[in-house]
Amino acid sequence: QHPTQTLIDLYTIKKVKGKISGLKVSLLGDLKHARAMRSLLYGLGMFGAEVTLISPESLRMDAEIIAEAKERFGVSVSQRTEISLKGCDVLYVCRIQKERFSDQYEAEKMQNEFRVDLAVLRDAPQGLAILHPLPKIDEIPPEVDSDPRAKYFEQAKNGVPVRMAVLHKCIKG
Repeated sequence: QHPTQTLIDLYTIKKVKGKISGLKVSLLGDLKHARAMRSLLYGLGMFGAEVTLISPESLRMDAEIIAEAKERFGVSVSQRTEISLKGCDVLYVCRIQKERFSDQYEAEKMQNEFRVDLAVLRDAPQGLAILHPLPKIDEIPPEVDSDPRAKYFEQAKNGVPVRMAVLHKCIKG
């Protein structure tokens, strides 16, 4: 799990979109290994978002985690293996973890298929917010950084006050 990253993510979504409940949020990338994605699924469920998981078949989120999120928080979850951003309010991207593959060719193939570039964003909603826990590598190329939908640098800046608040709460009780 990655609870402080989830607090930053939820804070950023609320700040950028004005709400969390009812939003359509897509989590894209290596959902099997990304701690931030597991924690975020729980958080989004707690606040009533609708979640779509987008990943290669072999990197899907564990079924037990999805089942627990549905049972505990009533989150609506769908899964797909191709990128489609129609109707998406928030896109949260994490990298394909190449180091987890024995076949580097397969890893590079998946990295290229699950890359969010300007071509992928061409038909995406103008109100979309793109998030990423950073650092990003190849999954979002630098030319996307200047797209007004890219909110990951704002998300990173939000990490300072959110983590300060967590530390304050831990110290002061």
